[in-house]
Parts: sequence; C-alpha cells; structure tokens
Amino acid sequence: MKRARLIIYAALIVLALLFLVPLGVVVVNSLRSSQEIAATSMIGWPRHLSFANYAQAWNQFCMAEHCWGIEPYMLNSFTLAIPATILSTLLGALAGYSIALWRFRGDRVIFGLVALGVFLPEQMKLIPWVVVLRDLRLMNTIAGLILIHTVQGMSFTTLFCRNYYVSIPPDLLKAARIDGAGFFRIFWRIVWPLSPPILIVTVIFQFTGIWNEFLFGVTFTSGANQPVTAALIALSAAITSEPMYGEQSAAVLIAALPTLVVYLFGGRYFLRGLTAGAVK
Repeated sequence: MKRARLIIYAALIVLALLFLVPLGVVVVNSLRSSQEIAATSMIGWPRHLSFANYAQAWNQFCMAEHCWGIEPYMLNSFTLAIPATILSTLLGALAGYSIALWRFRGDRVIFGLVALGVFLPEQMKLIPWVVVLRDLRLMNTIAGLILIHTVQGMSFTTLFCRNYYVSIPPDLLKAARIDGAGFFRIFWRIVWPLSPPILIVTVIFQFTGIWNEFLFGVTFTSGANQPVTAALIALSAAITSEPMYGEQSAAVLIAALPTLVVYLFGGRYFLRGLTAGAVK
C-alpha cells in the first residue's frame, strides 16, 4: 500500500513539474535580458537578475521606432471583465432562479436551449455578432465586448445557478408566497442570501474566461481598444527582426497576474461552491 502510494505521488509530482515547465521558463526569461537570451538559449538561468523587463513591458516597449506599453490594454481588460462578469452573473442567477423554482410550461425546453450555448463553438457566433455590433454601432468598442461576454456568459451562469437552486427546499418559496412575497422579493430575500457558494463559482469562472478570451477581442477590436490578450498576440506578430523575449515574457506574466491572483485566493472557494448542493 505504501509503495503504491509513493508511486502515485511520484507520478503526480512529475506530471505537475512537466505542466509547470512553460510557466517556469517564462518567469525565468522575464528576469533575463533579451540580449542574454539571444546569445544563449530560451532555457537557462539568468546571469544577472533584472526587473527592467517589467517596467519596459508596462510603460515603454520599443521596437523598430514604435513604442508599446501593456498598461492601457490591461485597463481595457479590467473595464471589460468586471462589468461583464457582474452582469452575466446577475442575469444568470435570475434566469436560473426562474427556471429552477418558478416552473412554467416549456421551462425545460428553454433551459435546454440556454444550455446549448455552452457547447456551440465560438466561431459559429462571429457573423451574427458582426451584424449585431454593426447595427448597434458598437464595433471596435469595449462596450461591444461587454455585450458579447454578458450574453455569451449567461449560458454558463444560468446552467450553474439553475443546478444549484433546484436543491433549495420548495417549502421556503411556498411559505414566502403565502406571506405575499412576489418573484423579485423571494429572489432578494431568500434565494440571493443562499447563493454565495454558486456566485463565487460563476464570478471566478466568468472573470477568468473573459480575461483570457482573445477570439472576440481580435475580431471585433483593434488598436487602442483591444484587450490585453489580443494586444499580446498583435505584439508577437509584430516582432520580426529583433526578438524581445525578455520583455515579452514580462508582458505575458503581467497579463496573467489577475487570473493567477483570482486562482490563488479563490481556488478553494471555487471547488467548494462547485460541489455545493451536489449531495442533494
């Protein structure tokens, strides 16, 4: 038994190390100068620790007489991710509450259609969104991306919230209805206070998904209106003659920092909320 456990632990450690190798390479290269990386290789320890790459990636990243900084694109991503996360979570909670606790004719069909959005490829939605954003005059705007991610995210948040709310005892709602409470009062006074476990799941899931998404950012925005993921891809495509691996690595880590912080501080709550109500 002990030998089997040791083998399992050793295999898990090896797999974890292999999974973390790319992150480790990026972290180490962010502390090396681009000249040192070009003279040696992409894999190696820094001869002299330097944090200048982070300052240059944040404020002034110059290539071929063009200076580029990650700061405004990070602001774009925060401006996009925070309201889209809040709106999609709130609307998904209301939709999940309606489908789970206010049964009506065709509720299962509607839930199935909403859940279908989880499984549709993002590429299928590009042309419809082009038409919508064009007609609303939201092309190449952060507001357009907020609309996209709010609507897109409702499939996930509705699915999660509906599956959580079905575990709420129906007697609570019956008692509230007898006391004269209506749809919204029951939601705010009874359902909403019971929702933090699943709301934590949806907030973490939505924020990380919106922050890391780049297909819509690349397709519907350009230039100064791009989120940070789209800007990083444009940066990689722009590098031709003079590699800037140190600055690139620092820029990637800065862009990944918000989701890493969310994972480190909210990961355990995510797992708890994801399994809340599973037994019922």
